[in-house]
Amino acid sequence: MALRWSKVSPQLALIPALTVTLVAFAGAIGCTIWMSFTRSRRFPDYAIDPAVWARQYDRLFSDGVWMTSLRNVVVLAIGSALAIVLGFILAAMIEKEKRGEGFFRTIFLYPLAVSLIVTGIVWRWMFNPALGVQNFLHQLGWESANFNWLADPATAIYGIILASIWHGLGFYMALMLAGLKSINTEIWSAAKLDGVSFWRLYVEIIIPMLKFTFLTCAILLSLGVVKTYDIVLAMTNGGPGTSTWTPAYFVINAYSTRSNIGYASASAVIMLLITAAVFLPLMLVTAWQVRRRQAAAV
Repeated sequence: MALRWSKVSPQLALIPALTVTLVAFAGAIGCTIWMSFTRSRRFPDYAIDPAVWARQYDRLFSDGVWMTSLRNVVVLAIGSALAIVLGFILAAMIEKEKRGEGFFRTIFLYPLAVSLIVTGIVWRWMFNPALGVQNFLHQLGWESANFNWLADPATAIYGIILASIWHGLGFYMALMLAGLKSINTEIWSAAKLDGVSFWRLYVEIIIPMLKFTFLTCAILLSLGVVKTYDIVLAMTNGGPGTSTWTPAYFVINAYSTRSNIGYASASAVIMLLITAAVFLPLMLVTAWQVRRRQAAAV
């Protein structure tokens, strides 16, 4: 009896967590999908009209602001990927030098301790022509310098990318540094004895060995980019105009400003599909690589 209970008790202990997950996570997703097919505005309307069941989605993809937010999330993903590249370069430099590793790791990790709202406010000050970098350059005599990116719809999104890279760079550096430290020291020694050049060592040996670390960084980056909201709110509040809107900003605006639950739910469902389209392939590639490694080990 005691043996049987010891086998069953772990499953019983998981029941509360599974219940909360099903109700709070799966239930919320199901409710959001249902609402996206209704005419809900300020208050929920659970009735689905078969004649207009896809009305919210028709409106969504004919909305120019929504299409702008989709383009912005692609630009953010491409631009923010520089944080992974720069994080790897910094990690390689710290790993190679060794001296002052703890100091530099702390310095580059410090921005991660600051919330995205605070990060956005600080970078908004830096882009302010009367207070920030542009004013500093003018005082140095460089009168033609222009760093007022947030005032121009064509460059505002790049200002947000720059702030996002600054905030996340230390995190990706730490992941890369952990990956580099996991590499057997004999590989480094053998490469030196064989006279392998610095670039060949990293391109042909080190980077392929860190493919799981790069995949992990890509997964975390994609999840963070899709839900980008607070840094946009702090830096531009979606402006100038609607030039820096993102899907997450669009969803919250549709709910809080337009008071349109159905419309917000439809855009949230598309956000979920975008996340799944990016996240699931990366997870499948990771699982496939793990199986290949396990098979090779056998």
